[in-house]
Amino acid sequence: MNPVRKLFLDDRFVLVLIVVNAVLIFIQAYPETGYEKGLSLADDFISLLFLAELINKVSYFGIREYLKSTWNKFDVVLVLISLPSILINVLPEGSIPINLSTLLVLRVFRVFKFFRLIKFFPKVEQIFRSAQQAVASSGVVLAGFFVFIFIASLLTCYMFRDIAPDYFGNPFTSYYSMFQVFTIEGWMEIPNGIVASAENSGDPLSDVAVFFVRVLFIAFFIIGGIFGLSIVNALFVDTMINNTNAEMEEDIDHLQQNFEMLNVKLAELEKALTETLGDASNSQNTPPAA
Repeated sequence: MNPVRKLFLDDRFVLVLIVVNAVLIFIQAYPETGYEKGLSLADDFISLLFLAELINKVSYFGIREYLKSTWNKFDVVLVLISLPSILINVLPEGSIPINLSTLLVLRVFRVFKFFRLIKFFPKVEQIFRSAQQAVASSGVVLAGFFVFIFIASLLTCYMFRDIAPDYFGNPFTSYYSMFQVFTIEGWMEIPNGIVASAENSGDPLSDVAVFFVRVLFIAFFIIGGIFGLSIVNALFVDTMINNTNAEMEEDIDHLQQNFEMLNVKLAELEKALTETLGDASNSQNTPPAA
């Protein structure tokens, strides 16, 4: 095999490239390092190496066989979205009829190349497969959870949009605020913000109204933030555990089948060996012909 192709087919070499690229991206996040041009060229060079790796693997395995793997499809997307920014350093300004500076926006996508490191984690495919199955199994509960947030957001929007427009000025803003409450983020700040907004507007809420507001958000917090979110988490985790156990049981069944086949082969081998030894013993005990 060509040594260059062999190098690009080696996952250890690809892993080193990913780590080095991650370090380069990390350093480039610091402003005014004094090495911006060199770091950018090194980053682009590694992007070209990733492209060479992609071409070599497609040439070696074939496009259809290579794209059977979801991780390979993910690699293709990550490599391709990082290529346009290379044109900034390769093509001279004015050589093509578009403004190359617009490609600078695409350089942010180079960060996604670091995600390729995920596939080198142990059993990551099994984890993602279990998570995907868990999301599919708990889809109805998740949908119900978000519908409940939607109902709560409409209710609070009509109740508080004039008092606290920063939190409930429109349904989308209200949905975001209620999502914070349901995920135990800002469940205290939001009702306090409603009270403060009313005071700043010159029409403060009465003590009864303040009490009602706080009781309402405590109820939302308990129903959605504690019980609702806990149910979703418990169902998701339980589904993942069940899927993992099912896969482990399948692996155990497969191992048992292999052991059974091995026992059958050993029995056949023992039988054949016994017959061979018996024939050899009979031939030795048979007297020679007169």
